Amino acid sequence: MVLVLAFGTFDIIHPGHHYFLEEAKRLGDELIVIIGRDDIVEQVKGRAPDSSAEERMKAVIAIPCVDRVEIGHTTDMYSHIERLRPDIIALGYDQDAFTENLPGELIKREIKAKIVRLPPFNEKEWKSSILRKRTATTSSSYGTGGVGDFPKKNRK
Repeated sequence: MVLVLAFGTFDIIHPGHHYFLEEAKRLGDELIVIIGRDDIVEQVKGRAPDSSAEERMKAVIAIPCVDRVEIGHTTDMYSHIERLRPDIIALGYDQDAFTENLPGELIKREIKAKIVRLPPFNEKEWKSSILRKRTATTSSSYGTGGVGDFPKKNRK
């Protein structure tokens, strides 16, 4: 079984996210997505996400190609990679956070994952920063619940 790992904020789910995750899933058999923690997203992007990590996790697990969703680590951004030991790490075309040191971290942790940078899907239209500028408010309709793992096979 080929395990693919993808990371991201996934704040305003749009067709570009669907494309990225579908392409990531095509690389293997199981797709696990790591959602950035609210505080880490704010550090990296300079602003808090519009939706909580819990809401973003629920939105991502609802995408049919995603098998499981986890929330990112508080201090070691590479700990999920070390624990899960994926065969492939899928990166978005514009994904820069924590990717510069990724090859070195894989070597240091003795992980033989292949890094694949996926192409964009109509990035001039379907990019979260562009969509955020188009709309002054974003509503959330994902509901509430506890933060944790959301494996698809346990959902009803």
